[in-house]
Amino acid sequence: MSRDKNNSDRPKRPRISPRKSSDDSRASRSEKSSESKPFKKSPSKRGRDFDSRDKYEKGDLKYGKKSFSKNDKNDDRTKSFVQKRRLTKIDKDLHKDTIRLNKYIANSGICSRREADELITQGLVEVNGKVITEMGYQVQKTDRVVFDGQNITPEKPVYVVLNKPKGYISTTKDDKARKTVMDLVANASPYRLFPVGRLDRSTTGVILLTNDGHMTKKLTHPSFDVKKIYHVTLDRKLSGEDLRTIAEGVRLEEGVAQVDQISYIEGKPKNEIGIEIHIGWNRVIRRIFQRLGYEVESLDRVMFAGLTKKNIKRGHWRILTELEVNNLKML
Repeated sequence: MSRDKNNSDRPKRPRISPRKSSDDSRASRSEKSSESKPFKKSPSKRGRDFDSRDKYEKGDLKYGKKSFSKNDKNDDRTKSFVQKRRLTKIDKDLHKDTIRLNKYIANSGICSRREADELITQGLVEVNGKVITEMGYQVQKTDRVVFDGQNITPEKPVYVVLNKPKGYISTTKDDKARKTVMDLVANASPYRLFPVGRLDRSTTGVILLTNDGHMTKKLTHPSFDVKKIYHVTLDRKLSGEDLRTIAEGVRLEEGVAQVDQISYIEGKPKNEIGIEIHIGWNRVIRRIFQRLGYEVESLDRVMFAGLTKKNIKRGHWRILTELEVNNLKML
């Protein structure tokens, strides 16, 4: 009785649901925090930046497509907008009846337009046997232009890197009607291209094609020591002793074949070898291993003069960037 009497005398408190009280407290806290601190974006639940590895492995799903989707045919149909623009510019120059003399000289690969203007003012350029010093002089395609005693042509240099597949030979023509690398780059340039050096019919990988004769001679001359890296797959494991023998030099018919570097490929079986050379003897890598009793099952050139086949599918090509061309000229 006493307990009930005491409870009845106390004022009754209104009941508040726990859910409501938590909501009110949460709201009051958010108001206080918004007044005291500026809004900051909460970190990602995954704890990674946007440019994470998953973006490239699973694709950028933000825009509803994957970065490396097999259904993306734009890369197959056109090499890129930049390359199409370059080809369009070359094609326009090709169909012009006349061309400025300084551009004519620059397109031949001798120098830039500004330097060509200096050559013209110095009286070092002849057109049809007459010295021309007039700036802005227009040259016809049938005109004979001579600089430093040599005829020059107005073709703008074009440089194309191809990821050569098996079954193609590295020549412009073949008497046996076999497939050539020219079949793969038929639409790369309105000018006639030539392969820089050669790869065997069964050898794959990087090969450069250009109409720049000066660059071709430079990259194929032994004195420039142009580096080439190959991925070699043998019919059996290469022993450590034979690896050291190749590194020291193997004697062939032409002399001792000097290898710049040779090693096993990390994470691969020991029948897969990486080898770097600068000599350009015919079938030199195959003959090196054959001399030691090995057969080369596959040979892939992964680098030539600093150029790689990265992002180029087998049998596809791309035009070199200006930076890559400048790097070649500095070799």
